[in-house]
Amino acid sequence: MNADPNANSNWNVPNALSAVRLVLAMVVCGLIEWNLMVPAAICFVIAASTDWMDGWWARKYNQVTKLGRILDPFVDKIIICGAMIALCAASNSPIAPWMSTVVVGRELLVTSLRGLIEGQGGDFSAKQLGKWKMVLQCAAMVSVMLELAHSSPPVWLHWTSLVLIWSAIALTIVSGLEYIMLATKKSR
Repeated sequence: MNADPNANSNWNVPNALSAVRLVLAMVVCGLIEWNLMVPAAICFVIAASTDWMDGWWARKYNQVTKLGRILDPFVDKIIICGAMIALCAASNSPIAPWMSTVVVGRELLVTSLRGLIEGQGGDFSAKQLGKWKMVLQCAAMVSVMLELAHSSPPVWLHWTSLVLIWSAIALTIVSGLEYIMLATKKSR
């Protein structure tokens, strides 16, 4: 018998954290649109950092749910894709629309592959490369927001943003290829 009566409930701490992250993701996009980059960066950091917390809580307290397995990665994608799309529209942004397209395309592809494999009863959990991709993407988004918060950003911040963006794009592509190869093996 399960000691925690809420373990199988869809409304639990991890899913509530995911719901809060979803709201914060929308707030981030609005703040970017209004050119309030520092508050956007703060909200983004809070939203991105609680991603680790909801997963940890779900595993530690046996509160992994089907809803959570869908909601958590969905919210991750909204946070990253929403911020990238909003930032590529910002004035003087180092993020080009094609970069947002690559990220959104990879996320849609991996989500589709996950649905296919898990629909067949297979496991398609996040891989280490995908987790590092998320870390680099988050760092790039924060760096770009902080860069755009300055009318004349320091050169080191501009170069930091560029290195993080290009590294995140490269890892996005490589991790996408890793998932394609994994899905090819699992669907045989």
